[in-house]
Amino acid sequence: MRRVVVTGVGAVTPIGNDAPTFIDNIFAEKVGAGPITKFDASDLNVTLTGEVKDFDPVVRLHKKDTKRMDLFSQYAVYSAIEAMTDADFDENTVADERLGVIFGSGIGGITTMTEQVVKMNNKGADRVSPMFIPEAIANMAAGNIAMRFNAKNMCQCIVTACSSSTDAIGQAFHHIQSGRADMMISGGAEAANNVMGVAGFAALTAITKATDPKRASIPFDKDRAGFLLSEGSGTLVLEDLEHALARHAKIYGEIVGYGSMCDAYHMTSPDPSGQSAINAMKQAIDEADILPDQIGYINAHGTSTKANDSMEAQAIHQLFGEKSQALVSSTKSMTGHLLGAAGAIEAIATLAALQKGKLPVNVGLETQDEACPVNLVTEANQTQDVDYAISNSFGFGGHDAVLAMKKWRGV
Repeated sequence: MRRVVVTGVGAVTPIGNDAPTFIDNIFAEKVGAGPITKFDASDLNVTLTGEVKDFDPVVRLHKKDTKRMDLFSQYAVYSAIEAMTDADFDENTVADERLGVIFGSGIGGITTMTEQVVKMNNKGADRVSPMFIPEAIANMAAGNIAMRFNAKNMCQCIVTACSSSTDAIGQAFHHIQSGRADMMISGGAEAANNVMGVAGFAALTAITKATDPKRASIPFDKDRAGFLLSEGSGTLVLEDLEHALARHAKIYGEIVGYGSMCDAYHMTSPDPSGQSAINAMKQAIDEADILPDQIGYINAHGTSTKANDSMEAQAIHQLFGEKSQALVSSTKSMTGHLLGAAGAIEAIATLAALQKGKLPVNVGLETQDEACPVNLVTEANQTQDVDYAISNSFGFGGHDAVLAMKKWRGV
């Protein structure tokens, strides 16, 4: 099996529209929650979301292209361009048929869907845009990225709710590992911060009604009461190690394991036993050929909902044991929940933590819930030289996905 490394990253998030800014703000403990500005939310009991701020797609995309993309695709291509530039991509160093794309989205073009349904109702069915379907369908983030970079290997869209981008990265990892490609562009994008997205999650009573941005997303806190709906994209360039070394690429870290399981329990609620989450974590750790006690950091799914955080904490506690030295934090305490894009930006944050020897703090925590028995990262213990970390993602429909990553210390 070939080894797989990360050679480029890109990000569009509520705390930064490029990867360096995003990473800096993660370690500066910046919170991305803010008032809803994209629509009038006065008839909803929700006032805060995690919006991307000051986003100008034409910084990297042609204006004509942006008019043919839903916002989620704009985020995706924008972050992919950054990641491929960061990877020092040269089309002469990888054949088109050895470069592929596996990209995730939980919902796809919900902004376009909403706008076109309103247009149809107000002006008639014959006024629906001919670009409605190409803009709205979830695979077009992957398709647009592939067209941008002439990537002619596998091009797929993974849709597993909030596990989408973690599953996409895991599948891309396996695709390179098995020798089917030399380089893959992978990650996820989401742009559901519109009236339908917010109203839908509000109707599920899944999102926070907090009015204080610092208390909007508080994973593992006893007062947590729903997730902060956020948007954006994260892209990672995965590459065969020998291919990366041959072109003298910089290396952020190594992907060493991937687990993907289903709890087959409920449409929206996780199985409180946590057995599927345990199985997914164990699968990733086993594939990495290490033991649980070698994991020094866990980037938790940590949505700030009662059901998720207690289930995940109990699963970690059961797998790693009472004497576990693994430290846990959820970077959603800063970014909010990017749904299908969450796993990608969290993978970037986890790789940065391994690189820096510094773990992201579980920001905003005041009183840890007794139902969440994990060792949380604080400012007092965050400086850690960790070799291995895992990043968890769990989605509606029972999807559980985990990536295992290794600090890059050379061949």
